[in-house]
Amino acid sequence: GRKGGHKGRARQYTSPEEIDAQLQAEKQKAREEEEQEEGGEGATGDPKKEKKSLDSDESDEDDEDYQQKRKGVEGLIDIENPNRVIQTTKKVTQLDLDGPKELSRREREEIEKQKAKERYMKMHLAGKTEQAKADLARLAIIRKQREEAAKKKEEERKAKDKAAMAGKRLQSLSLK
Repeated sequence: GRKGGHKGRARQYTSPEEIDAQLQAEKQKAREEEEQEEGGEGATGDPKKEKKSLDSDESDEDDEDYQQKRKGVEGLIDIENPNRVIQTTKKVTQLDLDGPKELSRREREEIEKQKAKERYMKMHLAGKTEQAKADLARLAIIRKQREEAAKKKEEERKAKDKAAMAGKRLQSLSLK
């Protein structure tokens, strides 16, 4: 058969118990450093604190209160990002529904566009815009042309009627 590759020969795995033991040791070391920073009373002080650090069951409760130590210069410099918006939650009773709502730029532009269109239509209907004046002039020209065409048709019809009447008279005279 084939032998396994060289990559997996020297692998060693840590058991979960070893990992827990390492974590407990790190937490204990961190607590001791914290106590030393607070004034050094923890090293020579209460034996109860030493018992708690040795018991694994009680140390889990202390983990909730424990804050991680800041790395590097984080503890020395407080940085506040002016662009960061902090989300604040409001209660329903605090909401101001009656006040004016802030409109976005696009909404404002859309409203202005609609108002300008309405103003233009009012002026157009009143005949004050250049386009309305041009339309009215064109309409007047068309009306005149139609009136002239109607007059011509009327005259042609009358002339035709006269010609027809004259033709009938000639026929009636010739028949008599």
